[in-house]
Amino acid sequence: MAVALASQLREGTKKAHTMAENTGFVSCFLKGVVDKASYRTLVADLYFVYSAMEEEFGKLKDHPVVGPVAFVELNRRESLEQDLAFYFGPDWRSAVKPTPGAQQYVERLHQVARECPELLVGHHYTRYIGDLSGGQILKNIAQKAMNLGEHDGLRFYEFDAIPDEKAFKTNYRATLDALPIDQVMADRIVEEANHAFHLNMTMFQELEGNLIAAIGKVLFGFLTRRQRAGSTEAVAA
Repeated sequence: MAVALASQLREGTKKAHTMAENTGFVSCFLKGVVDKASYRTLVADLYFVYSAMEEEFGKLKDHPVVGPVAFVELNRRESLEQDLAFYFGPDWRSAVKPTPGAQQYVERLHQVARECPELLVGHHYTRYIGDLSGGQILKNIAQKAMNLGEHDGLRFYEFDAIPDEKAFKTNYRATLDALPIDQVMADRIVEEANHAFHLNMTMFQELEGNLIAAIGKVLFGFLTRRQRAGSTEAVAA
């Protein structure tokens, strides 16, 4: 029997989402303070995370629960490759490696795919819908903060295959609600989505050292002193 998974994911991850928004790196980012060295490390980390996610979803395209949410329009790996070429140059593949937090994230994705593929839905929702929901806002922040061109190093935030974001998200939520799962599995997927938020937080926290070195402890402290109330859609940098 189908369950209302979309609303359960939305409501069940609010606290973790707010915590992620209040990490030092994201808090500074949302205020327009972006250190380019830290940011390009994040882009590299996201490349490894999305490569793992899209690899596993590609293998599971016929899975009754995982397959329906594997919308290829959302895929980010190629976009991230373009961004890495911008930040690191044509030999970027030999210049990047995952941070410990990103490696932990990648390992979790592969573990879930082996042991309980249905839980990948929680990871998919946390990352992709966050990217889609906040993409244009975050793109504008990064563009202004780092004085970038229209597309330079910003392809990650561009969803050219999705002309109508609102319609797409409506369809995505309907797809979640139609998945053939019971309430027990829905609870596990929400729990895994919360774990995905914490894995993202670990990556963000790893970047804070470089950011503090770039802007100074005083400014960092000022920018991160007040806690954000959080929003209701998953938005990650």
